[in-house]
Amino acid sequence: MSARIRLAETPDEIARCFAVILELRPHLEPAPFVEQVLRQQAEGYRLAFLEDGGAVQSCAGYRISENLSSGRFMYVDDLVTASLARSRGFGGELFDWLVVQARAEGCAQFQLDSGVQRFGAHRFYLMKRMEITAHHFGLKL
Repeated sequence: MSARIRLAETPDEIARCFAVILELRPHLEPAPFVEQVLRQQAEGYRLAFLEDGGAVQSCAGYRISENLSSGRFMYVDDLVTASLARSRGFGGELFDWLVVQARAEGCAQFQLDSGVQRFGAHRFYLMKRMEITAHHFGLKL
């Protein structure tokens, strides 16, 4: 494991990730964020973060799952780099770390969804040799 990347396992480590995650998920609030991450961790969610210069620069929330269409796979729920830290290689380093973790977990695929408006993220994922394989549909209830 990279010395700069580790899993947020304690409430304090999770809270340190909040400001970066907030850039991707602006609807979140600090205290409920920590509580929700802890609940999700009980269901297999993992929150990794890259630290540089004493600050969290990039975060990734992910889980290992399995389904009939993909077999065993890593699904990345959240992948974000702090806006002031972009274009410094942090996102790429964390992405590459995730791929290594997925392979170590025996995953056949690495998957994520990205909002249709996130053109910069799409360029990044395509540069990382990801393919656009589906449209994701949702229905608010």
